[in-house]
Amino acid sequence: MAYTLTDIARIIRSKEKPESELQPSHLLTDSRKLVFPESTLFFALKGQRRDGYSFLTDLYVKGVRQFVVSESPDLQDFPDAIFLTVTDTLQALQALVAAHRKNFQIPVIGITGSNGKTIVKEWLYQLLEEEYRIIRSPKSYNSQIGVPLSVWPLNESHQLGIFEAGISQSGEMDKLQKIIQPTIGLFTNIGEAHSEGFLNIRQKVNEKLRLFTGVDSLVYCKDDPEVHEAVAAFWQQLNRAGKNITLINWGTVSDAALQLLNLYKENGSTQISATWKTQVIDITIPFTDEASIENAIHCWCVALHLGLSPAVIRQRMKKLEAVAMRLELKKGINHCMLINDSYSNDVNSLKIALDFMTQQSQERKKTVILSDILESGKPEKELYQEVALYLQQHSVNRFIGIGERLTLHQSLFRNKPFDASFYPDTKSFLQELAQLSFREETLLLKGARRFAFEEINHFFELQQHQTILEINLTALVHNLKAYQQRLQPGTKLMAMVKAFAYGSGSFEIARVLQFHKVDYLAVAYTDEAVELRKAGIHLPMMIMNPDRGDFDKMVQYNLEPDLYSPGSLRDFEHFLKREGLSEYPIHIELETGMNRLGFSAHELDALEQSLSTGLFKVQSLFSHLVASEDPASDQFTLRQANLFQEYADRIERKLGYKVIRHIANTAGISRHPQLQLDMVRLGIGLYGIDTHMPQLQTVSTLRTAVAQLHTLQPGETVGYNRKGVVDKETRVATLRIGYADGYPRHLSNGKGAVWIKGQRAPVLGTVCMDMTMVDVSSIPGIKEGDEAIIFGRELPVQDLARAAETIPYEIIAGVSQRVKRVYVEE
Repeated sequence: MAYTLTDIARIIRSKEKPESELQPSHLLTDSRKLVFPESTLFFALKGQRRDGYSFLTDLYVKGVRQFVVSESPDLQDFPDAIFLTVTDTLQALQALVAAHRKNFQIPVIGITGSNGKTIVKEWLYQLLEEEYRIIRSPKSYNSQIGVPLSVWPLNESHQLGIFEAGISQSGEMDKLQKIIQPTIGLFTNIGEAHSEGFLNIRQKVNEKLRLFTGVDSLVYCKDDPEVHEAVAAFWQQLNRAGKNITLINWGTVSDAALQLLNLYKENGSTQISATWKTQVIDITIPFTDEASIENAIHCWCVALHLGLSPAVIRQRMKKLEAVAMRLELKKGINHCMLINDSYSNDVNSLKIALDFMTQQSQERKKTVILSDILESGKPEKELYQEVALYLQQHSVNRFIGIGERLTLHQSLFRNKPFDASFYPDTKSFLQELAQLSFREETLLLKGARRFAFEEINHFFELQQHQTILEINLTALVHNLKAYQQRLQPGTKLMAMVKAFAYGSGSFEIARVLQFHKVDYLAVAYTDEAVELRKAGIHLPMMIMNPDRGDFDKMVQYNLEPDLYSPGSLRDFEHFLKREGLSEYPIHIELETGMNRLGFSAHELDALEQSLSTGLFKVQSLFSHLVASEDPASDQFTLRQANLFQEYADRIERKLGYKVIRHIANTAGISRHPQLQLDMVRLGIGLYGIDTHMPQLQTVSTLRTAVAQLHTLQPGETVGYNRKGVVDKETRVATLRIGYADGYPRHLSNGKGAVWIKGQRAPVLGTVCMDMTMVDVSSIPGIKEGDEAIIFGRELPVQDLARAAETIPYEIIAGVSQRVKRVYVEE
C-alpha cells in the first residue's frame, strides 16, 4: 500500500500540508543505514545524546529529500527538500505505522514477556510457514522504534503477522499495541529482566498485558501464579467492558486448556503428552532444557488454536531447529573474516547483516554468499532488484547467489560494480569451492535453512582449538549506551581499548565503538594504535605510554601522546623541533594521588613554560582516580578531583585557551556524576563489570569442551604431582584449557570451578598448561565434546577472579591470543 507525502502529512498531523505525489516507501531513523535515498523518509529522532536533526545535511547530500522533523531548518540550505514538522518525531513514526496496520484484516500474533519472545516467534514461523505467507519482526526488533520498523513492510500479500513487543517502563506498551494491533496474544513468561522501570513484578505483568487489550485469544502458562493471577484480573476487566477473550492456557492443572500429562527426556529429546479438548495428544522436541520446553508448548498452543492437526504439529515439532539469534564474526581461512548469519533469510535481516558487514570490514574486500529468499511477499523481480541495490549500496565486491530463483534472475545482478556468479544449489557450489580464491576479505554467509550452509561455513572457518572467547557486541553496545545515558549533555566519552581491548580484540571492538560514535579511543602503546589505523579506525586516539622510538609513527598516523613527566615532554619537544612541527596535539597527565605517572605540583612551573613554546596543542588534561569504586575512599576521591581542578585551572590560565578535562573512570561515571567534567574514560564497564550498574550485560564468555572422561576409584590421583586425590568413585572430565590459555594455575585443587549442563564442576588436581580436570560426578549425561563455560553469564568472571585472588581485569586481559575470538551480534 502506497502513501503520498500528502497522506503522510495528514496521518502524522504535520504543520505543513504539502500537495505532493511523492510516495516514500522506506522509513529511516539511523542515518548510517541509508540505502534508497530517493524513496526514503527520514525521521529525525531525538535521543538522550544524539539528535537526528544534526544528520539532515549529510542525508541531503546523499540524496534524501523527505524529512520528518520537530523543528524546521533553514530551507535555503535544503532546496527541493520537503520537511514535515511535528511535535514529536517518534510519535509521528508510530502514528504512521499504526494507521498503516489498520488497513489489514489478517491474524496477527503479538508476543511479549521477559524471555523467549524471539525464539517463540521464530519457532512459530517454522511451524506455520507452509500454511501462511508470514511477516515477522526481524531479529529482536521489539522496541518503541523497532516495532514500527517491523510492521511497516506489511503488505497485501501477507496472510499472518508475528511481532514481538518489549518494554522497559510503564506506559510504553499502549503505543506498541496501537502499532501491532494483535488478534492473538502470547505471554511467554515473567522474570527480572528490565525490572528497574517498574515498582514490582505485578506492575510489570500488568503493563505487558496491555498489548492484548484488543485480542480475540490469549496464550499463557497457567502454572505461573504471577502471570495467571494477572491474566485472570485482566480477563475480568475486559469482560466487564464487553470484550470477550478466549484464554488458551497450558499447565499441569486439570482445568488448563492444554493439560500436561507427562514429560520424558531422553537422548537429547523431550516427549510431552497432554490433553486438548478431551483428546490425548503428544509432541517430541529435539531439546531438553526447561526454557525450550516452555517455548515449544507456547507454540503448540498457538498451532492448535490455528487449526493445525495434532499429527502435523507432531511431525513439525520434531524438526524444530535451534534459533541462532545472532551474527557470528570469526577468523576464516586465508586471513579472511567470516560472518555467519544462519538466523533467517529475508530482506530485513539481509539489511542488518550488510550493515554489520560494512561496520566490521573497513578496508577489506566484501563477499556475500546468499541463498534464494523464500516467501518474501514481493514479486521476485522486484525482490532481487532490491537485493542487488543493497549489495551495491554496501560496496560489496563479489556476490555469489545460490538457488534456482537467484540463478533465474541473475541478469538483475549483471552490469553492477561487483562480480557475480550463480549456482543452482549448495552442492554445486561446494563442488567448485576448492577451485575458487578467497583471501583477505570479509565473507558474509546468509542462507535459508533448507540450503544447509553449514558445510560452506565449515569450509571457510579457520579450524582452531576448541576453546573460544565469545564477545557479544550487542551486549557491549548495550553497556556503552547505559553509561552514555548517565552523561550530562556535552560530556564526551573516551573508550579504553588498550591491552587488546581487555583481551576482547582491538579491531573488532574499536570498529563497533567508532560506529556508535564515541569521541576518543585510548591505547597503551603506539603499535596498538597503528594497527587500528590500518584497520580503518579514524577516531582521535590517545597513546598512554608513548615511547620515544615511536614518535615518527605517531606523527605518521595522527596519534596523540600522553605526556606525563618532564622527561617525556622534553623528548617530544626535541622531536618536534627537529621535524619542524608545531601545535602538535598532546594530552597532559597530572599526578593527584595515584603516584604512578603524571606531573606533580612541584613540576607545574616547568610544564607551563614548555607548553607556552607553541610546539604543543594541549587536547586534554587528565588524572587517575585511585579508588572511585570504594565508598570508604570517597573523601580521598573528592580531594583528588579538587586538586586536579586546581592544577587544570592554573595550566589553562597559562595556555590561554580551554582544554578537555577528564578524571572519571568506569566507577567514576556510575558513582560520581559531579566528576564527569568535559569527558569520561570508560574501560572495564564496557564489558559488563561494574557493581554499581546492575543493568549491564555480560560481554565475554570463555568456553571450552570436554576432551575425555574417566572414572576413578578411591585413592587414585589426578594430574601432576598427584595433588588431586579422590576419596570415592569419581567421574572426571578433562577440559581443553590450561594456564597457557589464561586459566590461572591458582585455581587448582578445588579453588576453581566451571559450568557444565547447568551445574558447577570443581577443578581436580593441578591446572596443566593445556588441560584442566574437573569433577563431574554429580552431573548426569555428560559426554565428550560437551561444552564447559569457564566464565560468562552463568559463571561471572568476578567469581573466577575472587577464587584466583585477583581482579576481573587480569582474568579477561589474560586470555591467551591462541584462544579463538568469535564476535556475535544479537
